[in-house]
Amino acid sequence: MVSSVAVAVCPWNDASHRAENHDGRIAIRHMRSLCVARRVPARAPCVPSRALLCPASNSLEGLQWRRVARSPARQNESRPFAVDVLKVINAADVEEAVRAAIADEQPLEIIGHGSKRQIGQPTATNAVLDLSALNAVIAYEPNELVITVQAGAPLADVMSLIDSKSQHFAFEPMDIAPLLGMPGRGTIGGMIAAGLAGPRRIKAGGARDHLLGAHAVSGYGDSFKTGGKVVKNVTGYDLCKLLAGSWGTLAVMTEVTLKVMPRPESERTLVLPGLDDRTANQAMIAALGSPFDVSGAAHVPTSALQAEAEGLDWIGGSQQALTLLRLEGITASVAHRAAALAKQLAPYGTAEILEDAASAAIWSAVRDVLPFAANGQFGAWPVWRIVCPPASGGALGQALTQEVGGEVIYDWGGGLIWAALPPTPDADAALVRKRVEAVSGHASLLRASAAVRSGLDVFQPQAPGVAALEDRVRRSFDPKAILNRGRIRRSVAS
Repeated sequence: MVSSVAVAVCPWNDASHRAENHDGRIAIRHMRSLCVARRVPARAPCVPSRALLCPASNSLEGLQWRRVARSPARQNESRPFAVDVLKVINAADVEEAVRAAIADEQPLEIIGHGSKRQIGQPTATNAVLDLSALNAVIAYEPNELVITVQAGAPLADVMSLIDSKSQHFAFEPMDIAPLLGMPGRGTIGGMIAAGLAGPRRIKAGGARDHLLGAHAVSGYGDSFKTGGKVVKNVTGYDLCKLLAGSWGTLAVMTEVTLKVMPRPESERTLVLPGLDDRTANQAMIAALGSPFDVSGAAHVPTSALQAEAEGLDWIGGSQQALTLLRLEGITASVAHRAAALAKQLAPYGTAEILEDAASAAIWSAVRDVLPFAANGQFGAWPVWRIVCPPASGGALGQALTQEVGGEVIYDWGGGLIWAALPPTPDADAALVRKRVEAVSGHASLLRASAAVRSGLDVFQPQAPGVAALEDRVRRSFDPKAILNRGRIRRSVAS
């Protein structure tokens, strides 16, 4: 018989703890935090039975708390310098950890690779639940256009896997790392929790439209699953739509099933130079209303091009703004549609056409907002993400730049505006929200220091009725606000 041991790691463990043996389990309770250990085989590695995309950074046995120093990028935040990190290796561990946190009334910050930790309010806890070891591919069926992975799977590795089968995520997930100055692209769970889609959203929909099913642990400490593993699924409540974009405040996702799509054979981008914001807005709307199946419509003003971001460097020191329109599909169709669209848009100027690699590079730069990258010219400026009716985008962006002297980039035909504004104590929140609300839009502050974020609503404040509904939904999943407490709303309390 294989002997077994119970492991619990508390580096600050001195004489201030006691061990209790209950039904073959050892629970170690510290004066300040709860450490839970599972009994595991002494000579068997405790890792998921399925193939990993990449090995866990540490070999773990059971649940382990470790105390670590905060990374330099987060040392300016107002939370304690040291944090308690619990790294889990399966869904049962997540369930156990959440129940332990409920018992101790200890909020948890949920992370994968931590690439998006600087978005939202600074979370009201110093206890971290690390899901990065949940990184297995459960199933990938290219012929069925479906992939099931654990939530901690690295997004870059998953995208590489599906790319090897000439497939992709059609909603074009954004890589937020350059904008925030963080390493890596993060995890699949973070991609869904943030719900940040790229330029193709106008055609293919957002992350929530491609999430078919999920396994998760609620704030009650109970596991549940929603959706399924087939594209056509109509069973039960569609809770996937709630989990996408919830920033980890409703449940801890442990496994997700996503729809993948064939990668387009070819792409072309029409470039219209020299248009002002409002005229560019009209050109983008005209293109999106055409029969030519436009999959991307963006406008980059001259000032933003001065950053010489990768993917935009082909225009060098261009002194003209660029309006970009993308077409995708089989080569013959794309070539025909590009020529026809260029002819239709002739009143706005003569269009230059970029093909394939050059086209893909420029859209990656637009998707990841590279002109506003943290290591670039505007790296110290707060960045707002504004969603509004496309027809109002040009006028709104132009008004903001005239009033505060900032820089903007338009995507989604004018329906998405990235605004980098000169630093102020409140990131010009009052002015931005006033202008955005006037056109029935909403604005989120995606990049700012912890001091700025802690003093204002990072995400758009809701109307009283909507806010009350949102709060009831959250409490139905997490009544004690254990999960990412205060990440979205400053007013959230246990």
